[in-house]
Order: sequence, then C-alpha cells, then structure tokens
Amino acid sequence: MTRPPHENVATVLVDPAVLAELEVALMHHDLRVWPMATAPICADGPRQAVQYRRRTLVAKRGAWDDAEHWVPVWVSFGASWRHGDDPLPWAAHRTLWQALEHYGTQVRYRKCLGGVSPLPVPVGLDG
Repeated sequence: MTRPPHENVATVLVDPAVLAELEVALMHHDLRVWPMATAPICADGPRQAVQYRRRTLVAKRGAWDDAEHWVPVWVSFGASWRHGDDPLPWAAHRTLWQALEHYGTQVRYRKCLGGVSPLPVPVGLDG
C-alpha cells in the first residue's frame, strides 16, 4: 500500500497585522504561505481554519489565547528545496524555523511538519 501524494508543511497561527510582511519575507527563502481558509485544497477552508485555531488554542490551555483571531496558514517549501523524492534537507527546516523566529510573539507554531494534499502553484511561478 502506498501513501497518497502529500506535501510537507508547517502550520502556523499568524497575527493578521504581520501576515503580508511574513509572506513576502518567506518568499525570499522560497517558502510559500497558504491561508487555510482560502487554500485551494480545502473544500470548506473557513470552517477548517476555525476548527484548527480552536483545537490549537484549547490544547495550549491559555498560553496562546492572544492568537484567538489570528490566521492559520500552511507554509510550504518551493521547488529549490526539493530534490526528486528525497526528503526535505535539514537546511530547509532550519531556514523556516529561523524565519518564523524573527516574528517572535506575532506567530505561534510547533516545530514540526505535517502533510497536506499537494498545493497547486499557479503556472509560471515555480520555474
């Protein structure tokens, strides 16, 4: 049995005040930001975003309550980080976590990657 195709992503809660700035900063590292509510792979993105945010905040038992109205996003890795079927290099992980650390208290995340259905990049943007 084979695993269905997937894409490794970090799931991050982002303060809306820095969302656009974060997206541009991550683009410089060939990392893409996909707001969960509008991601093309979500049949009901707004509901999925609300449910993710609620589950995450409850799990943190008050520690992340300031993120109650923040935007859940997936951060995916662009083509420069991929080498065929090889796993993502550790440099990709390090670059992502360092870029997120720069935003300090305006982002909330766990240092782990999850898998989602492949996110379709518009033609012409991925070389």
